[in-house]
Amino acid sequence: MTNMCQRNLIKFFCILFACCSFNVFAQTFPTKPVRFIVTYPAGGSSDLMGRLMAKKLNDLWGQPIIVENKGGAAGSIGMEYAARQPADGYAFVLGNIGPALINPLISKVTYNVDKDFIPIALTASGPNVIVVPANSPFKTLQDLLSAAKAKPDTLNFGTSGPGSMSHIATEMIMREANIKMTHIPYKGGGLALIDLMAGQIDFIVSDALPAAEHIKSGKIRPLAITSSARTPLVPGVPTFSEAGLPGFAALSWWGVYLPAGTPKDIQDKYHAALVKIMSDPEIKERFAALGVQAQATSTDEFKSFLSSENAKYSKLITENKIKAE
Repeated sequence: MTNMCQRNLIKFFCILFACCSFNVFAQTFPTKPVRFIVTYPAGGSSDLMGRLMAKKLNDLWGQPIIVENKGGAAGSIGMEYAARQPADGYAFVLGNIGPALINPLISKVTYNVDKDFIPIALTASGPNVIVVPANSPFKTLQDLLSAAKAKPDTLNFGTSGPGSMSHIATEMIMREANIKMTHIPYKGGGLALIDLMAGQIDFIVSDALPAAEHIKSGKIRPLAITSSARTPLVPGVPTFSEAGLPGFAALSWWGVYLPAGTPKDIQDKYHAALVKIMSDPEIKERFAALGVQAQATSTDEFKSFLSSENAKYSKLITENKIKAE
């Protein structure tokens, strides 16, 4: 046998061995604990969802799924941390609209979502709700929009900070309705809700879950929700389309990402697992109680969704010169 034939034969067996070894690895994955990075502190919606998902994955894979809370910088610290993890499938991240899409558009971050991550599936989405104080003269969304149009910049709205979903959604409302109002930024949505109930601000766009409690107690009044369909979390509240702003939608959402370079077989194993656990009745019920819908899109559907969201928000942020403080 010539030296050339020997070298080719050795190369062939090396490739065959590598492929077989990888297939065995993919089939047996995971063989040790897996870290699940959540980009917000413990106790919030992202953390609660992450822990529910971790338990179901633990049950499915038979390995501990360890939740790591890496909060700070509106979720950007967690995404940066996730981007630096080995691409072996033993670390993944629950990224939401803030750190995965909005933050890179309004501030300098050290990660590139398109280059540093592989989107696997959209796993949850939920509406926000526009609310006013209980004694507000505005009974409907049209009441508020008409007042804002009649006297530009006289109405004020609270947000959980520049570039937050509450801010971005209100900027969208102003653009769609062709009105101008005054922005009052807070260091968190809870503080904005407190001032709203005290009558210090005219309205806020809030996550549905924290607002629902105060709606039930009669301390605030809902005018419309930002999803395309009504939600049982705030029953009877119309969508923006129903309330007079056709086509308006601004959802909070969460999805699972793996570090770039993670092998395709491992990506597929994650996706199959997410499809299974996100259809679990307990997950659906527990997520619904948090004001969101549990789901698991295909990877292509998630990529298409991200593309449309990026186009929508990048245009809005550029036109309104929105920057993080």
